[in-house]
Amino acid sequence: MTKPTNEELVAEAEAGYDVDELLRRRGGRPRMGAAPSTVESVRLSPELKRDLLLRAARDGVSFSEAIRTALQAYVHAS
Repeated sequence: MTKPTNEELVAEAEAGYDVDELLRRRGGRPRMGAAPSTVESVRLSPELKRDLLLRAARDGVSFSEAIRTALQAYVHAS
């Protein structure tokens, strides 16, 4: 693939861009809910972290997914 020339880039810009297409191709992480997710910080003992890592590996999920699953179970427990 060759690099576009300045003239080609100018012509493309003058023709206009499809904003919906640009947003669709933007990349990044997919949303987890209706609004952007937040990142929270928690302190874990070395033993709890080890146990979570082992459980995540056993279940074939990421460390973060294991934490989210545990928190969802805690929140929805009666």
